Amino acid sequence: MKYRNASEIFPDELLKEIQKYSSGEMVYIPERAVKKGWGEKSGAREYYIERNAEIRAGHREGRSIQSLADEYGLSHDTVRRILYK
Repeated sequence: MKYRNASEIFPDELLKEIQKYSSGEMVYIPERAVKKGWGEKSGAREYYIERNAEIRAGHREGRSIQSLADEYGLSHDTVRRILYK
């Protein structure tokens, strides 16, 4: 038996209603899933947010752009972009 994607068969409102009650047996009904943004699943986004906050804090404390670049293994221009964003 060949399965068909329910999103190709049912109108959007009906498909959402079916998803509340059935996981689909004879007709495949895809999960309602919210697509996550870049790096949210792996934790990379949070890592870079935290790293950039540390770089900004270091600069506020008086550290030079070059010393921050050396510490974090980034180019001078990358640190400048983080600071002035």
